[in-house]
Amino acid sequence: MSRKTLVTLLIVAALLLVAVPVGLVGLVVLTGSQPGFAGVGSFGAALGYLEIEGTITNSRPFIRQLKSMEKNPRVKGILIRVDSPGGVVTPSHEIYTEIRRVRDSGLPVVVSMGTVAASGGYYVSCPADVIVANPATLTGSIGVIMELPVLKGLMDKLGLKVEVVKSDIHKDMGSPFRDMTAGDRRLLQNVVTDVHDQFVSVVCTEREIPESEVRALADGRIFTGRQALELGLVDTLGTFEDAKRIAADLAGIKGEPRLIRPRRRFRFWIARLFEGVARRVLSWPRSPRLCYIWP
Repeated sequence: MSRKTLVTLLIVAALLLVAVPVGLVGLVVLTGSQPGFAGVGSFGAALGYLEIEGTITNSRPFIRQLKSMEKNPRVKGILIRVDSPGGVVTPSHEIYTEIRRVRDSGLPVVVSMGTVAASGGYYVSCPADVIVANPATLTGSIGVIMELPVLKGLMDKLGLKVEVVKSDIHKDMGSPFRDMTAGDRRLLQNVVTDVHDQFVSVVCTEREIPESEVRALADGRIFTGRQALELGLVDTLGTFEDAKRIAADLAGIKGEPRLIRPRRRFRFWIARLFEGVARRVLSWPRSPRLCYIWP
Protein backbone atom coordinates (compact mmCIF):
# COMPACT_ATOMS: atom_id res chain seq x y z
CA MET A 1 0.00 0.00 0.00
CA SER A 2 1.41 3.32 -1.06
CA ARG A 3 1.91 6.17 1.35
CA LYS A 4 -0.62 8.30 -0.55
CA THR A 5 -3.27 5.57 -0.26
CA LEU A 6 -2.58 5.16 3.48
CA VAL A 7 -2.97 8.91 4.07
CA THR A 8 -6.24 8.89 2.13
CA LEU A 9 -7.59 5.99 4.19
CA LEU A 10 -6.62 7.71 7.45
CA ILE A 11 -8.39 10.90 6.34
CA VAL A 12 -11.53 8.94 5.43
CA ALA A 13 -11.44 7.11 8.77
CA ALA A 14 -11.06 10.39 10.65
CA LEU A 15 -14.01 11.89 8.79
CA LEU A 16 -16.12 8.84 9.62
CA LEU A 17 -15.21 9.12 13.31
CA VAL A 18 -16.54 12.67 13.26
CA ALA A 19 -19.52 12.14 10.97
CA VAL A 20 -21.04 9.08 12.68
CA PRO A 21 -21.41 10.64 16.18
CA VAL A 22 -22.70 13.88 14.67
CA GLY A 23 -25.22 11.92 12.61
CA LEU A 24 -26.37 9.97 15.68
CA VAL A 25 -26.82 13.18 17.66
CA GLY A 26 -28.81 14.65 14.80
CA LEU A 27 -30.97 11.52 14.66
CA VAL A 28 -31.72 11.80 18.38
CA VAL A 29 -32.66 15.45 17.98
CA LEU A 30 -34.99 14.69 15.10
CA THR A 31 -36.64 11.59 16.50
CA GLY A 32 -36.78 12.40 20.18
CA SER A 33 -34.54 11.36 23.05
CA GLN A 34 -36.96 9.05 24.89
CA PRO A 35 -38.61 5.81 23.79
CA GLY A 36 -42.15 6.27 22.55
CA PHE A 37 -41.73 9.95 21.83
CA ALA A 38 -41.18 11.27 18.33
CA GLY A 39 -39.31 14.47 17.64
CA VAL A 40 -39.96 17.26 15.18
CA GLY A 41 -38.48 15.25 12.33
CA SER A 42 -40.67 12.15 12.72
CA PHE A 43 -42.66 10.99 9.75
CA GLY A 44 -46.41 10.45 9.62
CA ALA A 45 -49.32 11.82 11.60
CA ALA A 46 -48.67 12.26 15.31
CA LEU A 47 -49.96 13.79 18.52
CA GLY A 48 -48.30 16.76 20.14
CA TYR A 49 -47.62 15.94 23.78
CA LEU A 50 -47.34 18.65 26.44
CA GLU A 51 -47.19 18.66 30.23
CA ILE A 52 -48.52 21.09 32.83
CA GLU A 53 -46.87 20.06 36.07
CA GLY A 54 -46.38 21.68 39.45
CA THR A 55 -47.43 25.14 40.49
CA ILE A 56 -48.45 27.36 37.56
CA THR A 57 -46.49 30.62 37.80
CA ASN A 58 -45.37 31.26 34.22
CA SER A 59 -47.40 30.64 31.06
CA ARG A 60 -44.73 31.50 28.49
CA PRO A 61 -42.87 28.15 28.26
CA PHE A 62 -46.09 26.19 27.78
CA ILE A 63 -47.54 28.65 25.26
CA ARG A 64 -44.31 28.61 23.28
CA GLN A 65 -44.39 24.81 23.17
CA LEU A 66 -48.08 24.74 22.24
CA LYS A 67 -47.53 27.11 19.32
CA SER A 68 -44.60 25.01 18.16
CA MET A 69 -46.83 21.93 18.11
CA GLU A 70 -49.58 23.81 16.32
CA LYS A 71 -47.20 24.80 13.52
CA ASN A 72 -45.89 21.26 13.03
CA PRO A 73 -47.72 19.79 9.98
CA ARG A 74 -47.39 16.26 11.40
CA VAL A 75 -49.29 17.12 14.58
CA LYS A 76 -52.95 16.20 14.11
CA GLY A 77 -54.01 16.53 17.74
CA ILE A 78 -52.76 17.70 21.15
CA LEU A 79 -52.50 15.52 24.26
CA ILE A 80 -51.88 17.43 27.51
CA ARG A 81 -50.95 15.78 30.79
CA VAL A 82 -52.08 17.95 33.73
CA ASP A 83 -50.61 17.20 37.15
CA SER A 84 -50.90 20.51 38.99
CA PRO A 85 -52.59 21.96 42.09
CA GLY A 86 -53.02 25.20 40.18
CA GLY A 87 -51.21 28.48 40.63
CA VAL A 88 -51.33 32.17 39.85
CA VAL A 89 -54.51 33.42 38.18
CA THR A 90 -53.10 35.28 35.17
CA PRO A 91 -50.76 32.53 33.85
CA SER A 92 -53.54 29.98 34.33
CA HIS A 93 -55.91 32.11 32.29
CA GLU A 94 -53.31 32.71 29.56
CA ILE A 95 -52.75 28.96 29.22
CA TYR A 96 -56.51 28.36 29.17
CA THR A 97 -56.96 30.98 26.43
CA GLU A 98 -54.28 29.45 24.19
CA ILE A 99 -55.61 25.92 24.58
CA ARG A 100 -59.10 27.16 23.72
CA ARG A 101 -57.76 28.99 20.66
CA VAL A 102 -56.01 25.86 19.41
CA ARG A 103 -59.14 23.78 20.00
CA ASP A 104 -61.31 26.30 18.15
CA SER A 105 -58.87 26.22 15.23
CA GLY A 106 -59.90 22.60 14.63
CA LEU A 107 -56.99 20.79 16.28
CA PRO A 108 -58.45 18.26 18.76
CA VAL A 109 -57.23 18.63 22.36
CA VAL A 110 -57.42 15.94 25.04
CA VAL A 111 -56.40 16.39 28.68
CA SER A 112 -55.17 13.48 30.77
CA MET A 113 -55.40 14.30 34.49
CA GLY A 114 -52.72 12.90 36.76
CA THR A 115 -52.63 12.75 40.55
CA VAL A 116 -53.86 16.34 41.00
CA ALA A 117 -55.58 18.66 38.54
CA ALA A 118 -57.22 21.08 40.95
CA SER A 119 -58.13 24.78 40.88
CA GLY A 120 -55.86 26.30 38.21
CA GLY A 121 -55.06 22.74 37.11
CA TYR A 122 -58.76 22.25 36.45
CA TYR A 123 -59.09 25.74 34.92
CA VAL A 124 -56.52 24.97 32.20
CA SER A 125 -58.16 21.59 31.55
CA CYS A 126 -61.61 23.04 30.85
CA PRO A 127 -61.19 23.93 27.14
CA ALA A 128 -60.18 20.40 26.12
CA ASP A 129 -62.46 18.49 23.76
CA VAL A 130 -62.22 15.57 26.18
CA ILE A 131 -61.06 15.53 29.81
CA VAL A 132 -59.88 12.11 31.02
CA ALA A 133 -59.43 11.69 34.78
CA ASN A 134 -58.21 8.75 36.79
CA PRO A 135 -60.84 7.56 39.28
CA ALA A 136 -58.72 8.84 42.19
CA THR A 137 -57.51 12.07 40.57
CA LEU A 138 -58.02 15.05 42.88
CA THR A 139 -59.70 17.79 40.89
CA GLY A 140 -62.20 20.62 41.26
CA SER A 141 -61.30 23.18 43.95
CA ILE A 142 -63.11 25.86 41.93
CA GLY A 143 -62.18 28.99 43.82
CA VAL A 144 -59.76 31.86 44.33
CA ILE A 145 -57.42 32.69 47.18
CA MET A 146 -55.25 35.66 48.11
CA GLU A 147 -52.78 35.22 50.97
CA LEU A 148 -51.25 38.25 52.66
CA PRO A 149 -48.40 37.71 55.14
CA VAL A 150 -48.48 40.03 58.16
CA LEU A 151 -45.15 40.89 59.82
CA LYS A 152 -46.31 43.71 62.07
CA GLY A 153 -46.39 41.64 65.28
CA LEU A 154 -42.88 40.34 64.71
CA MET A 155 -41.58 43.81 63.86
CA ASP A 156 -43.15 45.24 67.03
CA LYS A 157 -41.28 42.64 69.09
CA LEU A 158 -38.02 43.54 67.34
CA GLY A 159 -38.63 47.25 67.71
CA LEU A 160 -38.79 47.80 63.97
CA LYS A 161 -41.24 49.88 61.99
CA VAL A 162 -41.80 51.11 58.44
CA GLU A 163 -42.73 54.69 57.68
CA VAL A 164 -45.17 54.98 54.76
CA VAL A 165 -45.96 58.02 52.62
CA LYS A 166 -48.89 57.29 50.31
CA SER A 167 -51.12 59.11 47.88
CA ASP A 168 -54.36 57.84 49.41
CA ILE A 169 -55.75 55.55 52.08
CA HIS A 170 -55.66 52.24 50.18
CA LYS A 171 -52.33 52.64 48.36
CA ASP A 172 -50.54 50.26 50.76
CA MET A 173 -53.46 47.83 50.95
CA GLY A 174 -52.08 44.35 51.53
CA SER A 175 -48.82 45.59 53.04
CA PRO A 176 -47.25 43.07 55.45
CA PHE A 177 -46.16 45.94 57.68
CA ARG A 178 -49.62 46.87 59.00
CA ASP A 179 -52.86 45.17 59.97
CA MET A 180 -55.63 44.95 57.43
CA THR A 181 -58.53 47.37 57.93
CA ALA A 182 -62.20 46.57 57.39
CA GLY A 183 -62.12 48.76 54.27
CA ASP A 184 -59.09 46.85 52.93
CA ARG A 185 -60.79 43.53 53.50
CA ARG A 186 -63.99 44.66 51.77
CA LEU A 187 -62.13 45.87 48.67
CA LEU A 188 -59.95 42.78 48.43
CA GLN A 189 -62.96 40.53 48.89
CA ASN A 190 -64.64 42.29 45.97
CA VAL A 191 -61.57 41.57 43.82
CA VAL A 192 -61.48 37.90 44.83
CA THR A 193 -65.23 37.55 44.22
CA ASP A 194 -64.94 39.04 40.73
CA VAL A 195 -62.15 36.62 39.77
CA HIS A 196 -64.13 33.75 41.26
CA ASP A 197 -67.09 34.75 39.07
CA GLN A 198 -64.78 34.54 36.05
CA PHE A 199 -63.75 30.99 37.05
CA VAL A 200 -67.40 29.97 37.42
CA SER A 201 -68.20 31.47 34.02
CA VAL A 202 -65.42 29.46 32.37
CA VAL A 203 -66.67 26.21 33.88
CA CYS A 204 -70.27 27.00 32.86
CA THR A 205 -69.23 27.77 29.29
CA GLU A 206 -66.74 24.96 28.69
CA ARG A 207 -68.58 22.20 30.54
CA GLU A 208 -72.09 23.39 29.55
CA ILE A 209 -73.34 23.21 33.12
CA PRO A 210 -75.95 25.67 34.43
CA GLU A 211 -74.49 28.43 36.59
CA SER A 212 -76.58 27.50 39.62
CA GLU A 213 -75.11 23.98 39.56
CA VAL A 214 -71.54 25.22 39.16
CA ARG A 215 -71.91 27.71 42.02
CA ALA A 216 -73.13 24.91 44.26
CA LEU A 217 -69.79 23.16 43.62
CA ALA A 218 -67.56 26.24 43.50
CA ASP A 219 -66.81 26.63 47.19
CA GLY A 220 -63.23 25.37 46.88
CA ARG A 221 -63.96 21.71 47.62
CA ILE A 222 -62.08 18.98 45.79
CA PHE A 223 -63.51 15.89 44.10
CA THR A 224 -62.16 12.53 43.04
CA GLY A 225 -62.16 11.80 39.35
CA ARG A 226 -65.15 9.52 39.81
CA GLN A 227 -67.10 12.21 41.66
CA ALA A 228 -66.13 14.78 39.03
CA LEU A 229 -67.50 12.50 36.30
CA GLU A 230 -70.85 12.23 38.08
CA LEU A 231 -70.98 16.04 38.34
CA GLY A 232 -70.07 16.62 34.68
CA LEU A 233 -66.72 18.24 35.44
CA VAL A 234 -64.83 15.62 33.37
CA ASP A 235 -65.85 13.50 30.40
CA THR A 236 -64.60 10.01 31.19
CA LEU A 237 -62.41 7.95 33.50
CA GLY A 238 -59.20 6.41 32.25
CA THR A 239 -55.44 6.27 32.29
CA PHE A 240 -52.89 8.19 30.25
CA GLU A 241 -52.96 5.38 27.68
CA ASP A 242 -56.73 5.70 27.41
CA ALA A 243 -56.41 9.45 26.87
CA LYS A 244 -53.81 8.82 24.17
CA ARG A 245 -56.14 6.46 22.32
CA ILE A 246 -59.01 8.96 22.56
CA ALA A 247 -56.80 11.73 21.19
CA ALA A 248 -55.65 9.48 18.34
CA ASP A 249 -59.26 8.67 17.41
CA LEU A 250 -60.21 12.37 17.38
CA ALA A 251 -57.17 13.11 15.23
CA GLY A 252 -57.93 10.29 12.79
CA ILE A 253 -54.73 8.41 13.59
CA LYS A 254 -54.89 4.63 13.18
CA GLY A 255 -52.93 2.33 15.46
CA GLU A 256 -50.48 3.40 18.17
CA PRO A 257 -49.96 7.16 17.79
CA ARG A 258 -46.55 8.78 17.77
CA LEU A 259 -46.05 11.48 20.38
CA ILE A 260 -44.08 14.60 19.53
CA ARG A 261 -42.76 16.34 22.61
CA PRO A 262 -40.88 19.64 22.59
CA ARG A 263 -37.47 19.85 24.15
CA ARG A 264 -37.42 21.98 27.28
CA ARG A 265 -34.70 24.56 27.58
CA PHE A 266 -32.09 24.00 30.30
CA ARG A 267 -32.81 27.37 31.86
CA PHE A 268 -36.45 26.31 32.28
CA TRP A 269 -35.35 23.51 34.62
CA ILE A 270 -33.08 25.86 36.57
CA ALA A 271 -35.89 28.40 36.96
CA ARG A 272 -38.31 25.71 38.18
CA LEU A 273 -35.72 24.48 40.71
CA PHE A 274 -35.07 27.88 42.27
CA GLU A 275 -38.74 28.81 42.12
CA GLY A 276 -39.67 25.72 44.11
CA VAL A 277 -36.96 26.31 46.71
CA ALA A 278 -37.96 29.95 47.10
CA ARG A 279 -41.63 29.09 47.49
CA ARG A 280 -41.08 26.46 50.16
CA VAL A 281 -38.20 27.95 52.14
CA LEU A 282 -38.76 31.66 51.86
CA SER A 283 -42.54 31.71 51.33
CA TRP A 284 -41.85 33.69 48.14
CA PRO A 285 -43.43 35.71 46.62
CA ARG A 286 -44.13 38.17 49.41
CA SER A 287 -46.34 40.42 47.27
CA PRO A 288 -50.08 39.55 47.22
CA ARG A 289 -51.24 37.44 44.29
CA LEU A 290 -54.57 36.08 43.21
CA CYS A 291 -54.29 32.33 42.90
CA TYR A 292 -56.28 29.41 41.60
CA ILE A 293 -54.50 26.90 43.83
CA TRP A 294 -55.20 24.02 46.19
CA PRO A 295 -54.65 23.81 49.10
